[in-house]
Amino acid sequence: MNTDVLLERRGPLGLVTLNRPKALNALDLGMIRALHPALEAWARDAEVKAVVIRGAGGRAFCSGGDVRAVALSLGTPAAEGQQPLSRAFFREEYRLNHLIHHYPKPYIALVDGISMGGGLGLSVHGSHRVVTERLMLAMPETAIGLFPDVGGGWFLPRFPGETGTYLGLTGTRCNAADAMWLGYGTQHVTHDRLEAVVEALAAADWSAGDSREVATRVLSGFATEPGASALSAHREAIDRCFGKDSIEDILAALEAEGTPWAEETRATLGRMSPTSLKVTLRQLRLCRGRSYDEVVTVEYRLSQHCTALPDFREGIRAVLVDKDNRPTWNPPALAQVRATDVEACFAPVADEERVLRHE
Repeated sequence: MNTDVLLERRGPLGLVTLNRPKALNALDLGMIRALHPALEAWARDAEVKAVVIRGAGGRAFCSGGDVRAVALSLGTPAAEGQQPLSRAFFREEYRLNHLIHHYPKPYIALVDGISMGGGLGLSVHGSHRVVTERLMLAMPETAIGLFPDVGGGWFLPRFPGETGTYLGLTGTRCNAADAMWLGYGTQHVTHDRLEAVVEALAAADWSAGDSREVATRVLSGFATEPGASALSAHREAIDRCFGKDSIEDILAALEAEGTPWAEETRATLGRMSPTSLKVTLRQLRLCRGRSYDEVVTVEYRLSQHCTALPDFREGIRAVLVDKDNRPTWNPPALAQVRATDVEACFAPVADEERVLRHE
């Protein structure tokens, strides 16, 4: 039994609690393997009307996928009969996200505290995302030599204007008001009402109409205003600067803006992996307007190629292992990242057809 994921029935609800509070509920392969069959079973069970997922510990919903474990496994041969963790983790995480994206019942994420990377994979694909005043939302992958995965190529371009490009490249952190403005959050509920929300959903009359409408009606009864979004105030500048099709042009546009926000944004981009920046911009432009299922294949290819590059291990070392936040990127400058190397990250990989296959 995996105690890192608590699964229970509460009346008509299937209730998931991510239970690694010391690791900020980071999602590892064991948790994915516990969660996937439970969600499949609840999807088939006529007595389960909706699924609720939340995080334990009060600090995080889910701080992301356990990419530290993936990085530390690189270079170590997999056990006999086992796939390398870099392959198994991403394939099974993407299969789980795909199940959530197409879930036939209300899937309600109670997003309280930190939600980054894989935390968005467990939430943004569901029907309802309840955010609290303690939310801290981000896709920080370019700081660790990766790209905004778990469907980032699908959901970031659907945020207003070029804000998804901005967030995917810079890893900027958003609060609840920003999340509601972006369309990530569907309801804003204060942290102290979350248990009451679960009780109300468990007590709801699910025969009173479409199940998603029932869920929305219950959640709306707890909803409060999150306040103004600070992110939205920069919308016009974001659109001007991040609508470009090269990182160099984005940096030039930011320099031309000449505002404190633009200078800070330029400095932030200057700290990210040059390769990740170029791969991410290519990903977001390539995937814009594509169906989620098409995006999954692109991102699985990226996961296999990018984790094999030196920047991934170096980014994990700098941010999550030594925590000196002084990565030495290879190559160190945008001008040294060759277009052919970027395109190579999008090349097909051997087992990509298995990602969406239900085995």
